[in-house]
Amino acid sequence: MDQDIKKKYNYWQWRTLIILMIGYALFYFVRKNFSIAMPALKSELGLDETHLGIFLTLNGIIYGISRFINGFISDRAKSKKFIMGMGLLLSAIVNILIGLSPQMNGFFHLLDNSGKATIGMVYFIGSLWLINGFTQGMGYPPCGSLMAHWIKPSELATKQSIWNSSHSIGAGLVAVLVGTLILGKFGYEAWQWCFFIPAILAAAGSLLLFFGLKDSPASVGLPNPEELDENAPMKKVVKESPEHAKRLYDALLKKMVFRNPIIWILAISNFCVYVIRFTILDWGSMFLTDYKQLPIATAANVVAASEIVGGIIGTLLAGWVTDKFFKSKAHHTCLIFMVMATFCFFMFWKMPQSNTGLAIFFLIMSSFFIYGPQALTGIAASNQATKRAAASANGILGIFGYASTTVSGLAFGMIAKSFGWNTVFAVAIAFGILGCLVFALMWKAPADGYAKADKIIAEVEAQEVAEQ
Repeated sequence: MDQDIKKKYNYWQWRTLIILMIGYALFYFVRKNFSIAMPALKSELGLDETHLGIFLTLNGIIYGISRFINGFISDRAKSKKFIMGMGLLLSAIVNILIGLSPQMNGFFHLLDNSGKATIGMVYFIGSLWLINGFTQGMGYPPCGSLMAHWIKPSELATKQSIWNSSHSIGAGLVAVLVGTLILGKFGYEAWQWCFFIPAILAAAGSLLLFFGLKDSPASVGLPNPEELDENAPMKKVVKESPEHAKRLYDALLKKMVFRNPIIWILAISNFCVYVIRFTILDWGSMFLTDYKQLPIATAANVVAASEIVGGIIGTLLAGWVTDKFFKSKAHHTCLIFMVMATFCFFMFWKMPQSNTGLAIFFLIMSSFFIYGPQALTGIAASNQATKRAAASANGILGIFGYASTTVSGLAFGMIAKSFGWNTVFAVAIAFGILGCLVFALMWKAPADGYAKADKIIAEVEAQEVAEQ
């Protein structure tokens, strides 16, 4: 490879990766701020666990549907950065409206005489959080598609794991911002700023996405990454007319995504992964204050540590182990990490009340391990579907992953209110065990689907020649 091209390619690849990390971390600022603020919403507005669980469930379901829809759009869209930037900007606007909801009382009667939420407030915040679920779904698909376009297939697990740490960076930093700096210092009555400040930061981040990203190497005069990858089976550059591109995409979508059993195994596994992940991330501040009797600032710091220390290191380790020891077979790492995540969550549950430090350690370690499969299921789907259908495949995983909020959101809210946190933990662990069993089904699967995609491309081209 020409050294000038290599230098330019490395610059643009890392620039894209870093901007995507910043942008996606800010998506979490205007999404997971709600979870950290839930104790304040319960105290100040009178929202109970059932209300909060409904909000989480509706948000998660709409988010999954949005990821699915935007996956198809992102695979075909010329301007993927526009989709991502607009999603972040709209999420910022939604958060500002939630923060302003008490000021709208004169128009919608959202508060009663004691300043608590009426059913109108419940519907108002719930509707806004439902909208936020859709706008949030505009974040991941462009990221998955852009990385598949910018990163060599043999390096995707390592570098996408680096990007995936943006989940934990965003969730961890917003936990510190909301739980420690805002609620910890100013009290629950400052809950509105839990939405205002993240929204301002997200709006600024949307400008970075609009003006800092490029949609493909070709847009800056560089070759496709698989042409530079000695380990990629599919190096062939296909000259595509619009008709040919659509025909090829339809064939790959059908055979590499919808008729690919590996994609569906990954999707079911993703459901189980997200049950444990969201139990910790969405309810952590609640069960640490209710069940472990920790103050809100301490609980927020534990959630932040779970994300920043556990999630980031766990994600990076999982990606490195996958490429270094398992020859890019991400599903092997997923199974091992899922077993350990389930075990650590069990140990957190069973730690006696007197041993809070060890319980916190096991909760952080559960987050450490759960982020391995959380990151790698998407990477595995991208490699199995190839870059041409990566966002569509991840859209299916997104639907299953965020359908898990029917369990981790509404169901766990109702269970916690009626039966207590012990039952919540038992159900979460059962899903962890199920996830281990499902991951085991694909142990013998290949690392990627590029060889299979080559055959499908050849078949499509042969059919076109025969029709001419």
